[in-house]
Amino acid sequence: MANGEKKNREFIAVIDYGGQYNQLVARRVRECNVYCEIFSYKTDLSLIMDRNPKGIILTGGPNSCYAEGAPSAGKDLFESGLPVLGICYGAQMMMHVLGGKVEKPEKGEYGKTEICYENDSRLLGFMPERSICWMSHFDGITKTAEGFKVTAHTKDCPVAAAEDTGRNLYAVQFHPEVLHTINGTDIIRRFVRDICSCSGDWRMDSFVDEQIAYLREKIGKGRVLCALSGGVDSSVAAVLLSRAVGNQLTCVFVDHGLLRKNEGDEVEAVFGPEGPYELNFIRVNAADRYYERLKGVTEPEEKRKIIGEEFIRVFEEEAKKIGTVDYLVQGTIYPDVVESGLGGESAVIKSHHNVGGLPDHVDFKEIIEPLRDLFKDEVRKAGTELGIPRHLVNRQPFPGPGLGIRIIGEITAEKVKIVQEADAIYREEVDKAAIDNPSWKPDQYFAALTNMRSVGVMGDERTYDYAVALRAVKTIDFMTAESADIPFEILQKVMSRIINEVKGVNRVFYDLTSKPPGTIELE
Repeated sequence: MANGEKKNREFIAVIDYGGQYNQLVARRVRECNVYCEIFSYKTDLSLIMDRNPKGIILTGGPNSCYAEGAPSAGKDLFESGLPVLGICYGAQMMMHVLGGKVEKPEKGEYGKTEICYENDSRLLGFMPERSICWMSHFDGITKTAEGFKVTAHTKDCPVAAAEDTGRNLYAVQFHPEVLHTINGTDIIRRFVRDICSCSGDWRMDSFVDEQIAYLREKIGKGRVLCALSGGVDSSVAAVLLSRAVGNQLTCVFVDHGLLRKNEGDEVEAVFGPEGPYELNFIRVNAADRYYERLKGVTEPEEKRKIIGEEFIRVFEEEAKKIGTVDYLVQGTIYPDVVESGLGGESAVIKSHHNVGGLPDHVDFKEIIEPLRDLFKDEVRKAGTELGIPRHLVNRQPFPGPGLGIRIIGEITAEKVKIVQEADAIYREEVDKAAIDNPSWKPDQYFAALTNMRSVGVMGDERTYDYAVALRAVKTIDFMTAESADIPFEILQKVMSRIINEVKGVNRVFYDLTSKPPGTIELE
């Protein structure tokens, strides 16, 4: 979206002070149908104000606001007249700058904590007298700045929230963005919709229409190339471009033979010549080529590099056949932008990263990133608006190297087949069992192949086969994760089907490891 159009869009500015929940704060704001963007605390306030925000949220952070060199803000931020909500570190820093006192108490608070709210609070007055919030802090506000009144407290935190309605300043020591805070999203909604007077017009149907019109005008009669992985982001980007410019778009889909069962055919059914979209679809079946390159390779990072490098070589070969390209499309989404450094040169760095290094001969005017303002859940909603089948829009996160990092040790066609079949059974049984009771359903679940072989007995005969590991996690942001509590009878059914239906497997394990210390993927 062009800068002029973004400047006129109603939005909330989220200023990041290094907290682990910065993206979560922004996601909660957008769940209230209010657009927001994350800015580093180093961003000049005038640049933020030039965008005409309706309000500002200050995130948490790991520092002590009174320490030398700690991230801070000038008084002009709090004297702007805009509503400002400080969360955790943001609340402490607000008090510190305005003359209050922040100290390290004898006892910090971590995790679920009982909190008491005051009913005459503009921000929190709708909350019950007692509830549960999520705390995570070393320091605490021991004296509020002049003009503030305390609006919540806990057993060990006398100032769990405070506000100065005359200056439109609000401070909460707890984290309303975390789901463990009961009615936390309602607190954020009260701030952005009622206090900041946002209309709540940030919706995916209007985003899709606006973006199609913008892309159509920008591209004109130009030619567009898209590296289509079949993942959610690149699929939605491709369909968006297809709606905008039709057969001016060429999509190159490299099937490296490391996709989930039937996934290559599913992608082709949607985007290929028999699908509903007007685009030039090129599928490159390169499985044998990849297996040859990966022969004998066991080290995870080396596998990743080979898979990434080979993609570039295949993409390069296909691009030569296409000729001059005006625009290159990438499925960059907002977390990519944020994690690349919040502006500056980050967009350029991420652009190169997304395709693993652009082929030198591809002649293009510009990189187009139509989804760079969206979070993953918003990308899924946009995909639904565009009519992409739900099984593709709602597919679980899938790593670029595919099953290559869900197979421990050397990759072979036989091992890929084992993982594909076991994974399909696992996902089928979990999906089927969760229809009537989705509360326990994991956020991500898959089967992987260990490099362990062991003795078993099947049909009165000795076997010496592989062990499959089942992985399932519950997570909010995929930065941390806990093992999902899948009902035992479902795991038993999955185990029985895999051993009976997948040749080469005689044991099934369930991975209970959280992240950290583990990772969600096995390699």
